[in-house]
Amino acid sequence: MPDQTAPITLAAIDIGTNSVHGVVARIVEDGNGPRFEILEREKEPVRLGAAAGDIRELTPDAIDRAVAALVRFAPLARRHDAPITAVATSAVREAENRHELIDRAWEEAGVHVEVISGTEEARLIHLGVLQSLPLYDRRLVLCDIGGGSTEILVGEQGEVLTARSLKLGHLRMTRMFFDEEPVTKAQVRACRRHVRSTLAPFARDVRALAPQVAVGSSGTIANLAEMAALRRAGAKPRTPRNLVLTRAELDGLVAELVAAPTAVERADLAGLDEGRADVILGGALVLEQVMAELDLDELVVSDFALREGVLLDAWQRRRGGTLHHLSDLRRRSVEALASAMDEDPDHSRQVARLALQLFDGTRARHGLDDEARELLEAAALLCNVGLFLSHAGHHKHSYYVIRNTDRLPGFTDHEVELIALVARYHRKSEPKPKHDEFSVLDEDDQRLVRTLAGLLRVAIGLDRSHSGCVASVSVADDADPGDGLVIDAHPADGADLSLERYAAEARRDLLEHALDTSVTIRSPTPSA
Repeated sequence: MPDQTAPITLAAIDIGTNSVHGVVARIVEDGNGPRFEILEREKEPVRLGAAAGDIRELTPDAIDRAVAALVRFAPLARRHDAPITAVATSAVREAENRHELIDRAWEEAGVHVEVISGTEEARLIHLGVLQSLPLYDRRLVLCDIGGGSTEILVGEQGEVLTARSLKLGHLRMTRMFFDEEPVTKAQVRACRRHVRSTLAPFARDVRALAPQVAVGSSGTIANLAEMAALRRAGAKPRTPRNLVLTRAELDGLVAELVAAPTAVERADLAGLDEGRADVILGGALVLEQVMAELDLDELVVSDFALREGVLLDAWQRRRGGTLHHLSDLRRRSVEALASAMDEDPDHSRQVARLALQLFDGTRARHGLDDEARELLEAAALLCNVGLFLSHAGHHKHSYYVIRNTDRLPGFTDHEVELIALVARYHRKSEPKPKHDEFSVLDEDDQRLVRTLAGLLRVAIGLDRSHSGCVASVSVADDADPGDGLVIDAHPADGADLSLERYAAEARRDLLEHALDTSVTIRSPTPSA
């Protein structure tokens, strides 16, 4: 058995709207938990978000810059034998051509990029912050201002109480309001109104949770705190960690920035990082309104954020990832969404239980791994959430709900898409090339969706009466393509399974196509 306390070296890459950041760290576990030893750290400005408003398209030049940054960083990680976990945030998340970047990242740098949701981004930032500041036992509100979005989260003892990703990044605000110089007071007022109106609905939820301490992460907030410290103490601090930025200090900094109406003039302000001169005003106004709307007198700065959270998450998965069930965080998020929108959660739980038994019984045939098993369980628990909207076509509504919810922290964007597709195909039409969302998947993912949806359909048939009368299922299969699968349904308390058998047989076609074999459903003949 491997020594779980032995150091593990890992690499994380954060492909943000403004920059690509990479870090290689050795993670050492002692009596106080994991500790990071940073071995390599790189940052490349790439400006993926070049347009105002929503980022619909990544330009070829921006993609070139991002891929070049990955090509430079990947060898640093491999020199330390550090597996790379790469995540992409707001700009890539919104771009319709994101697959161009993802494909090139793999082909040219050998880096697999996962696009993460805004709430997953907030969760990972929270993980990173807790490794930087001793705030585990205090209820905190976290604000991270990126180039394309701002993540706000309330957490306590490692749990996320609420989180939201808002389209209020410093680069986005600059493109929307300050693309022309010199900056005018009217532009500043318009930016403030926009930020305030975007924040207001979520700010009420945050205030109701009464956080005890406020934390700021990201380069924008760190640089503003450094500027304030320089004015307060006469010297720029060695590190932004644990710096405190008060609301009064921020107001003074915003006044200085507004009084310098061009990027050239702002670059001369004491303590301002030169590379932020053109975008710092947009970020400062976002933070100004966050502190005002959340009624924060001050915040403390964390120098750990998304990258360190990604490292910790990767370490946790490698050290003790769950194999045969959803991890606690992922399970809780799935169950919370199901309980809010599924009118018969007991049926969904029974279906999930049977679907996992079918998955295990057909492993020799489909060859899928435990990550696929997790996705099947999540899809089974969520396949009926579309009933909340309408019974007619509820499988399509389920896809929409799962795909667009912000209530599935712990899953990557790609995993959410696969869960949503498996749920979408739990009834009615089989997956077809003419279905846009299915057609863009690669061959392996298409096969996965077909297989999991096929298993799910049979499991749903085996609880046709919604009464839990199938105690368990077993599968007879020697994996010989010439011999079909035989699924035996075992009754609970001598129940009559004739309806369940009939329904499962009616739903077996997709599984037969996916596994390229015949499927027979058997159940005991009811006694007279």
